[in-house]
Amino acid sequence: MKQSPARWSAEVTRKSNALDLEEGVFEKRDPKAIAASLKRSALASRRRKAEPFRSAMSMLTFYINRAGRNLPEERRRILDRAKDALRAEFGRK
Repeated sequence: MKQSPARWSAEVTRKSNALDLEEGVFEKRDPKAIAASLKRSALASRRRKAEPFRSAMSMLTFYINRAGRNLPEERRRILDRAKDALRAEFGRK
C-alpha cells in the first residue's frame, strides 16, 4: 500500500539518511537537551554529507517547518530556543 503524501516528512524524521535521531528528541521539554541530543547524533553519524552543525540544525529546522501550523506556540518556543542552544553547543553565535 502506498503511503499518504501527507506523511512523508514524518518518515524523513524517523529514517533520515544523515542522522540517527534519539527516540522522542523533538518531544523533550528542555531546549538544551534537544540540542545536546542533536549534537550527539550529528557527531556520531558517518552518513551525513555536511558538517555536524549544519546537519543537526537542518534536521531541527526541517522538523519545525514540517510541523509548522500544527505546532502549539509553547512547543515552537522550545524548539526555537533549541536552535540557540544548538548554536551554543557548537560554539557559534
